[in-house]
Amino acid sequence: MVLNFDDSVSVRQKIEEFAPWLIVLVGLCVMYIPTGVRLFQGIWSSDDQAHGPIVLAISVWLFYRKWPEIFAARERQKGTSAGWLFIVVGLLAYILGRSQDVPILEVGSLLWILLGAGLVLLGARAMKIGWFPLFFMMFMVPLPGSLVDAVTMPMKIAVSAVAENVLYQVGYPIARSGVVLQIGQYQLLVADACAGLHTLFTLESLGLLYLNLVRHESLVRNVALAILIVPISFAANVIRVMVLTLVTYYFGDEVGQGFLHGFAGMVLFLSALLLIIGVDSLIRVIFTCNWQSKKQ
Repeated sequence: MVLNFDDSVSVRQKIEEFAPWLIVLVGLCVMYIPTGVRLFQGIWSSDDQAHGPIVLAISVWLFYRKWPEIFAARERQKGTSAGWLFIVVGLLAYILGRSQDVPILEVGSLLWILLGAGLVLLGARAMKIGWFPLFFMMFMVPLPGSLVDAVTMPMKIAVSAVAENVLYQVGYPIARSGVVLQIGQYQLLVADACAGLHTLFTLESLGLLYLNLVRHESLVRNVALAILIVPISFAANVIRVMVLTLVTYYFGDEVGQGFLHGFAGMVLFLSALLLIIGVDSLIRVIFTCNWQSKKQ
């Protein structure tokens, strides 16, 4: 088989086009496959950080959905050399985080490097289109332990207090001491996984993902729902603690700490999603009523 001159030029152009992508892919694999293995063997295997791989998978899926639009924008605007600054910052963060065992720097460096590589290879317009998948990836970055400890205890106390008051008002024999709930003959310690900062962080990501998928045209509606995600997440945590408390009260401590304890995590996300949808529907009704009243 003999290739003519035009065919050889076409092959060379394709090689030149995909060579930078191949270099980036190989570099990312060399740097972050060991990081991923450590995460799966470490913090991603715990209840607090189990959302990490899920966030990563959703981010990849969001990039995949946006890729045709991103690539089309790349054809209209070439990359910018300013992206090299982000790549350098990402590499420095990776080296420091890897050498000093600081997960927030090691994992967070991936965002800087992806942003820099995208600016260099795709351009600012393309990265503007694909900003949300990159932003959503922030939720897989491990939080500093000092911040988690400082915020988690007040959250646990607040969630425990609300759960106690609600159950007491409906007639259950319940009392509270700090983050320990006493219902009947059972005592329950509200753990970090039930009402901690990690849980709030995960529910925030769920709410923002919902906002991105429904894509309301009203900026005010989007901002209002984004702000309300925080109290919605708190309410979902309260529901989870109440479910665990009632399961323990009716079925015993072994059942409460066994299979149904894990199932309560599903209750958390399901209740959060239903609350988000319900609040969004309420905001839509309010906006519709206001619009109709102004029209009249």
